[in-house]
Order: sequence, then structure tokens, then C-alpha cells
Amino acid sequence: MSGDRLRQLIAQEAARLMYFRHEKEYRRAKLKAARRICGRQPREAELPSNREIRDYIAMLARMYEGERRSEKLSDMRREALRIMRLLEPFRPKLVGSVLTGHVRQGSDIDLHVFSDSVEAVCHVLEQEGIHFEVEEKLVRKEGELRRYTHIHFETRYPFELTVYPANMVGHVFRSSITGRPMERASIAQLVALLGEEMTSKTPESQAADQAVDNRLDRFQVYYSLLAPLEGIRENPQFHPEGDLLYHSLQVFALARERLPYDEEFLLAALLHDVGKAIDPANHVQVALEALEGYITERTAWLIAHHMEAQELHRGGLSQRLRRRLQESEDFEELLLLAECDRAGRVPGAEVPSLEEALQYIRELAEQFGE
Repeated sequence: MSGDRLRQLIAQEAARLMYFRHEKEYRRAKLKAARRICGRQPREAELPSNREIRDYIAMLARMYEGERRSEKLSDMRREALRIMRLLEPFRPKLVGSVLTGHVRQGSDIDLHVFSDSVEAVCHVLEQEGIHFEVEEKLVRKEGELRRYTHIHFETRYPFELTVYPANMVGHVFRSSITGRPMERASIAQLVALLGEEMTSKTPESQAADQAVDNRLDRFQVYYSLLAPLEGIRENPQFHPEGDLLYHSLQVFALARERLPYDEEFLLAALLHDVGKAIDPANHVQVALEALEGYITERTAWLIAHHMEAQELHRGGLSQRLRRRLQESEDFEELLLLAECDRAGRVPGAEVPSLEEALQYIRELAEQFGE
């Protein structure tokens, strides 16, 4: 595997770990991801940058949260402004993902405040009836231990205030992601930012946003949806083989034996259960929503009806629904998908890795003209 490809896979897995809150810190996430991908302790040169991981986190947020993400970001900024106005004597600055726009599931609002008295900051919060906790943390930076004071509380969103001495208000903080001076916004700057958000988007800006979405590699989307299945096990009475990723890879391998050049069918076999990592009770519908724009209508149809095909096999489907399915020219492939789904439940079966399965489909796509 090339070095660039390995960095990409590690970045994707680290982003998944952070988006789903399995890890909070970039360093821990990339090390855990690297050990999972490489099966060994990684070399430093193999590790992606924080910025690469952040870009994949943003991709996951767009994929899972869609338009709600933009609405939530605006709402979080308005809530940040409300709290900043309460803390105006301490010259608050908005930093982090709520300012840069890289919010994800579980993101908090990060503020820097400047005061020589932590108690004074706490008093303002107490006056507003806000319950908070103060955390003292020792962090090694640039070879020395530094003490940081954080104040955690929650209004409509969780907040983390970092309290710095008053004379540091002009200090240039550096981003752990880019290494450059950290983006910060004062009250006035945040008001201006929110004012810009209220301006309706032009058709040109909407087209630019669409262009960004179109640059997403669909195979990155597939990986991001499939990887969480590794941590999900179902009832061993029906799934004795192990986790759902192992099951999905078995179904893919069986499908490849039957229709090795049918990319749409192979994708349906590999992706049919991805919704179980999002909403197990409604896994078909949420899978189709997450995959919208990244699969063809035929692949979507096969995924949409794979549970009905199992009901048909058990004899539990009505005649009306059976006729509806039989009217499709893909009915035979649907039955084959259901057959592979039932057969892909063997403990210890040999399967390709997730990366190998996706690479096989990628090569098919390239071979036939994508």
C-alpha cells in the first residue's frame, strides 16, 4: 500500500473515531486508527496531519447531518454570542469548530476569556443561574508542564471556557490543527459574522457549495459508513459469524463469486447493512439517506428491498408485494442478494479486508469508464 493511501485510510478512521466521540484528541485518534489499519505501531511519517483528519470529520458531518448542520452551526454561534455578552468584561473570544464551521456531532462551544480571577468569571455564571464545573489540567507543551483552567457548563449547548491571565489577551495562540495563528472572534467580529449569515445565498455561492460536495470521493463515504459496523454485533442466534462488518464482507465475497463484474450489485451487497450503525430500528431508510447521491438508483433499489426479499424467502410476503418486486428487471439479482445475505453468516470464513473490497469495486468503476 502506498504511503499516501495509508495516510488517507488512517485519516478516515481517525475522523470516524472523533466524529462518533470514541476519541476526543487528534493524537490518540490517529494512533488508534493507525494501529487498527496497520496492525502494528505506526511510524511518525505514516500519520496524517490534524488538518487532514478535520477535513474528513467535516465530510462525515455533511454526510450524516446535511442541512441540519448549517442550521445548528448558526444556532451555536448565536448562543456563543449570548454567553460572550455576559462575559464581556473578560474580553471573550470564540475559537474552535463553532468559529471555523467544522462542527460535528457532540461539538461544544469553545471560548477564551481573560481574567486574573477565575472566581470572578464563575461569579458571572452563578448570577445567571448557570451550573458549572472548574477543571484544572496539566499539559506538557514545548517541553514544559503548563496549567490550564477550564470551566465547563451547558446551556442549550455544552461550553468550555479556558481562562487565561488578563495580560494574555493579545497573545497569539497557535492552532494544533494548522500550526498557524488560531482563528478567534471577538463579540464585534461574531456579530459581523452572524450578519453575513443572514444574507441570502446567491445562486453562485450555492453552486460553489455543490462543487465542494461533488469533490467528495464516494469511496471515502462508503468507508466511513462501513467501518463503524466492526463494533456492532447482533443476536448470535441469527448472526453467529461475529460483527456486522465481517458479515458485510462475507456477503460481498459471495456476491463477487456470483456476479464479479456487476458493480451496482456488489455495492448493494457490501452496503446493505450500513444503516445499522446509525439507526438499527430503521436501518434501510437511514442507509438510503446516508448514501443518497453516492449510489445509483439500481443499487438503492436492491438495498431498499433486501429485507422484503428475506420475507419472500420465508413465505411471509403478501402476493401484492411479491408481484411488485417481480415486476422489476432486477428481481433475480434481489433474490441473489438475499441468498448471499443468508449465507454470509459463517464463523471463520475467509473474507477480503474492507480496503480490498472497496479497491476491487473502485477498479471495476475505473475499468468501465468512471
